[in-house]
Parts: sequence; C-alpha cells; structure tokens
Amino acid sequence: MKFGKELASQMVPEWQEAYMNYGSMKSLLKEIHLFKQRNRPAPHRPHGLKRNATLYRAFSGLTHMVHHSPRNHSPPDIENQVILVNEFGDSAETTFLNVHDEGGEYELVYFKRLDDEFNKVLKFYKEKMKEVVDEAGALNKQMEALVAFRVKVEHPEGWTNSVEETRQLASDVAASRAELFATAPSAVRASKRVPMDVKDEESSRSGGLSDESSHGDCKENKEMKRISTSSQIQEDTQNGARAKRPAPLEILQYVKFNTPQGTPRSTIKGFLNIPNQTDLKFSKDNLRKAEAQLKKAFVEFYNKLRLLKSYSFLNILAFSKIMKKYDKTASRNASKLYMKMVDNSYLGSSDEVNKLMERVEVIFIKHFTNSNRSKGINILRPKTKREKHRVTFSMGFLVGCTFALIIALILIIRTRKILDKEGKVLYMETMFPLYSLFGFIVLHLVLYAGNIYFWRRYRVNYSFIFGFKQGTELGYNEILLVGFCISVLALACVLANLDMEMNPVTKEYKAITELLPLGLVGLLVVIMLCPFNIIYRSSRFFLLVSLFHCLFSPLYKVTLPDFLLADQISSQAEALRSFEFYICYYGWGDYKHRLNSCGDSDIFNTFSYIIAALPFWWRFLQCLRRLYDEGDIMQGYNGLKYFSIIVAVSTRTAYTLSRANSWKIVAWITSIGATIVSTYWDIVFDWGLFQRNSKNRFLRDKLLVPHISVYYAAVVLNVLLRLAWMQTVLNFKIFSLHTQMMIALVAILEIVRRCIWNFFRLENEHLNNVGKFRAFNSVPLPFNYDEDEDKDE
Repeated sequence: MKFGKELASQMVPEWQEAYMNYGSMKSLLKEIHLFKQRNRPAPHRPHGLKRNATLYRAFSGLTHMVHHSPRNHSPPDIENQVILVNEFGDSAETTFLNVHDEGGEYELVYFKRLDDEFNKVLKFYKEKMKEVVDEAGALNKQMEALVAFRVKVEHPEGWTNSVEETRQLASDVAASRAELFATAPSAVRASKRVPMDVKDEESSRSGGLSDESSHGDCKENKEMKRISTSSQIQEDTQNGARAKRPAPLEILQYVKFNTPQGTPRSTIKGFLNIPNQTDLKFSKDNLRKAEAQLKKAFVEFYNKLRLLKSYSFLNILAFSKIMKKYDKTASRNASKLYMKMVDNSYLGSSDEVNKLMERVEVIFIKHFTNSNRSKGINILRPKTKREKHRVTFSMGFLVGCTFALIIALILIIRTRKILDKEGKVLYMETMFPLYSLFGFIVLHLVLYAGNIYFWRRYRVNYSFIFGFKQGTELGYNEILLVGFCISVLALACVLANLDMEMNPVTKEYKAITELLPLGLVGLLVVIMLCPFNIIYRSSRFFLLVSLFHCLFSPLYKVTLPDFLLADQISSQAEALRSFEFYICYYGWGDYKHRLNSCGDSDIFNTFSYIIAALPFWWRFLQCLRRLYDEGDIMQGYNGLKYFSIIVAVSTRTAYTLSRANSWKIVAWITSIGATIVSTYWDIVFDWGLFQRNSKNRFLRDKLLVPHISVYYAAVVLNVLLRLAWMQTVLNFKIFSLHTQMMIALVAILEIVRRCIWNFFRLENEHLNNVGKFRAFNSVPLPFNYDEDEDKDE
C-alpha cells in the first residue's frame, strides 16, 4: 500500500484537516519533477551505440558518474548549501538557498508550503497536549476524592482517629509525591500539576496526582523540593496543624456528588433551579457508581492519549517520507537537516504522552481491575473488531435459504392456486398484516447494513457518532445475519401456516397454526430482553436504552442515537400498526376461526393514527428538550416541523371519522404544508445541501462521495418518496392493488427513503465533527469540588 493511502486509513477522521497534507506536498514534487524533465538536456548518443540499448544504458551510467565525480565543482555533501532551518519556539521557517537555480522558485514554494504544514501540525499538537494536561489535573483530583471515598466506605471508623496511622500516611504521601515529581512530564510540571500515579491503598490513600509546583528542572532543585516537601508535611502533621493541601480524608469535606446529567432527576433539579450537586453519602452503591463513571473517564482519556501518540508518529513519518521524495526528485540532500529540526521540536521530542499513558495504566490496573494487568490493558486497549468467517458464511447461508423459501412460497401459491380460493380476501386482511411486520423489520435491517457499508467505504465515523463502545459495534455482516435470520424464520412460519392449512391431516390444528406469528414475535421479544451475553447483548441493550429514552423524551438529555431512533420509528408507522393489530387480533378477535372486527372498530382506527403519530410526538418533545438544554432556536423550528406533521395526521384522523368535506380540505392543506416543510428541512438542514456560494452547485463544499450526481439523485428521490408519506395521510390510490398490498408498498417506499436519509444525515454530522476537530465524547465526572464551583460562578 502506498504511504498516502496508508496515512489516510490510519488518521483520526475528525482530525484529517490537522494532519500534514501529504497529497498536496506530493503534487508540488510532481511539478518540480515535470519541470526538471522538461528542462533537462537530452543526453548525447555516440555514433554506433544508437541501435544497442544495453551499451547505451552503460554509456549513460558512465556519463552520470563523470558528471557527479569529484572533479565537479559541487561537493558531495551540499546539505548546508540547500536550506537553513530556523526555529522560533512555536513555529519553524526554512530558507531555501538555491533559489537562483533553474526551477528554484518551485522549490521555494515547496519549502514555504512545508513550513506551513509543519507549523499547523505543531500548533494543533500543542493545543491538544494542553487539553490533556488540564484533564490529567482534573482526573487527579477525582482520583484523590475516589480513594478517600473508598476508604471511608470500607473503613467508616478507624482511619481518622489514629494519629500514628495519619502520621505514617502523610509521610508516605510526601515521599510518593516527591518521587513522582522527579519523573513527571515537563509540561505537567510547568502547569503545576503532576500526572496520575498510584499508591498502595493501605499505605497511601491519595488518588495519585499532585499539584506541587516546580521552579526548575535541575537535579539540585528537585532534590531540595523533595526534602522540603516531605519535612514540611511531617512537621505539620506532628504539630496537628492542617497543611495547605487537605489531608487524604479531609478532602471529602470539600467534595460533593455531581448528579448525572440528562437524567430525570437532573432535569427536574435544573427546571427548579436546584444545584446539581448533592452531599456525599458513604454507601457501597454510591461508591460503585462513582467508580463506574471514573473508569469510563479514564478509558476515554487513555484513548485520547493513544490518538495523540498516533498523530505525532504519523506526521513525523509523513515529513520524513516527503523529504526523502524531495531529495530524490530534486537531487538534493536536505532531508537530514529538516528532519533534525522536526525531531528536536515539541512534536518529535516530547515524551509527555508516553509518561501519561504509563501512569494511566498503573492507576487503572491498581484501582479498577484489582491489579489484574491483562484485564486492565484489554479494557484500555480494546482490540479492533475483525470480521469473522463464520459470520460471513452464516449470513450467506441464510441469504440462500431466504431466496429458496421465497421461491418455494411462490411455487406453492401457484401450484395450489391459493389466490383463486375463497379465503384469499380473509387471508390478506388477517395473516398478511401479521407477517408483513417481519418484512418491514428485515428490509430496514438490510438497508441499515447498506448504510454501514457505505459509511465505512467513505470513512464516516459512525461508531463515534452513535457512541458505540469500541469493539462492540456491529458491522454490516452482523446486521445482515440478524436480518436474514428473521426472514428465514418468518418465511418458514408462512410456509408452515399454508401447508398445515391445506393439509387435511393438520387442518384440525388451525388454532396452533394461527399462533405461529405470535410465537415468532414472542421469540424476538425474549431475545431482545435476554440478559445473558449472547446474540450481541451490548447492541441489544444500547437499542433498548435509546428506545427507553424515546418513550420518556422530555426527562432525558437527548443524544444523537435517541433522536435518530425516533426518526427510524417514524418511518415504521405500518409496523407499529401491525403491533396494534396483534393486540386486537389475539386479544379480542377469534383467531381460532381467523375472524376479527378490528377494521370495523372506530376505536381501533383512531388508535392506529394515534400510534402512527407517536414517533413524531417523541421527536417534538426531544426538540423542546434540546431547545431547553442548548438554547438553539433551530431546535424550536425543528419542533414546529414535527408539530405540523402531528397536525396533519390528526386532521386525517378527524376526516376519517367524520367524512366531512371541510376536514378533507384541512387534511389536504396541512399534509401538503408538512410535506414541503419536511422536505426542505431534510435537504437544507439535515443534509447540509443548498449552501450559498458553494463550489458544488446546489450542494456543499465538502462531499465524501466523489460522484456529485449521487447527491442530485438523492434530493430528487427524497422529494418523490415524500409523496409516499402523503399517501399514508390522504389515502389516495394510484394502482389497483389490494388495500393491504398498497399499504405495504407505501411503507416499503418510506423505509427506503429513511435509509437514504440516514446516509447523508450522518455524512453531514461527520463533516461537522471534522470542522470542529471533535473526536471525543465528554464524560461526566462523579465529584465536584467547592473550589471548582466557586470558579464556575
């Protein structure tokens, strides 16, 4: 693999604009190469060698050796005569000395662009390092509070009463801090914080970070600092005076619990203007919650350090590669001097990331995995998920079974002439809605798998956007496996139903035959709620949590997976109505004789429209919650969009019940208005298209799909398929199909539209993350310090 492609595949997607632009620099070298090729004098071919290619190559090599022989006035080492690299702390500037050479202006532009790329990389790296150093200080304070809290919970009596134990504790803390300070990264010392370290809980109850200041890096100053710090703390402890820093357990007097953001409790407190901090309650349940939050914070922090380390390594390698190409293209010898500057810069010489990573590993293994190193490292460094051959094989097998069952079903219907029998209408009105539920689910899963495939192909970081835990996200193969497994079970039930109904021997067991779809639904529900670690438990629970947040939308902070799931459900209106039909058919209908009165019930019809409007109501509440949390007026406008859809569905329900012409006119007006607003919002706000002054006409500047026609086709399809939604509201007929078939066709078109919308919606979200260099999720911390609260105020 070429280095350019390898670099693109390994870079952090959200930071891609902060990396060295290897492709642009390579293009400049191509221009230099073409210029030299055009202006290079043609070699003289001596008479008698023109027809002999081998001798001619030998002669050319000989003339090349003579041209570069010591008799030439140019010395063999011209490094210092090519460039001069000047460092100015936060930037570098290269002076090209041979600008008067032929083509020198091209090389001058090359080094100017190279300096710009290096300064950009260096500036970004320093900014991110400052952020992680500050975060290390915050995690330091959190660990101190956690360890003290753990001691208080496990030893509620005894630690604060023993003077001898307190004295020994303070002495050990001072020695540990001083020893850690001697090997701390320079940036952390400069910020008056020492990075995370770990002490034995029985001998030191401190979390591991210290804020002792440093006034120099020389050995004598550090030694004096160790001695003075240790003696001062011991003296203060013996005299009973409180040191400047609170003692390991005294720190609990300055700490409160942070109420988890986005929960019903924090929502109510925020609405009533009650502070989201509570006093400490020393219970094992609170300890477990604090440990879980801080554990997650450490894992996310370690991931930041790993990405920063990779960022530094890849950029240094890119500069090395491009300078070697320059030497080869321009016949220079400048790479050594330039790379010496890169290696001596903060980007190449800083070892702070490695030291912080080591200390995070020590803390995490000690405090969160009970000194089990392999377990701790596996959590901090989750392995990249690999495609399994058995998954691919099983998926392919189920695909084959699905098509075989479909062919078998068609043959049975044709050979037994089921469509010509009297029970056809009754079957379409009862069994078809029951089994169509599985068809809608399978279609959505298959198209979602297609979304994942194209997200990966065009490097949309969907796992980060959704917030999936690394190593647990499902690939398109797993999604297809689940989808086709459901399709095989559903088609098998359909065939079994038809066969048992047509067979005179099994016809008497009609009651059992009618229960097959209900049994399959029950099986899927049991699998979804299964607590055991089988059948993708983490993904199932992630889906259930998002669904729970949708049901109680105003009480939970809205995340992207929550409102995306509500959008998916809004396109599954017929699936929700199928669930309603299940309840009516098996609850109040005579399923043993395939009889029901659901379609003739006004209550059932009314609830069918109410259920179809529920997802839009959830989205409306989610928009209001985001408007309250973020203060973004656009969320209010988005809420009005969903409210217009709710009004359209409500007027359609009123027209259905009354059949009055006035309600028909109102339903038409509200439906057309909601369709226009929703279509415009999809294209302009959700997809980010139709931007003014865009270099791509009617689109946006940045496009991940290289074929621009795809975007125009998606816009046209979205407009056309929106008309399918109008059919669900206005109930107009285009084809002379059975009512249930028409409903299923419209539902299929809406699912297809939603999955097209999914791809471009996440593409736009990914580009927004790239523009803001947003590659990490913020993790709430369990403890709040009084001094932090004062600073915030």
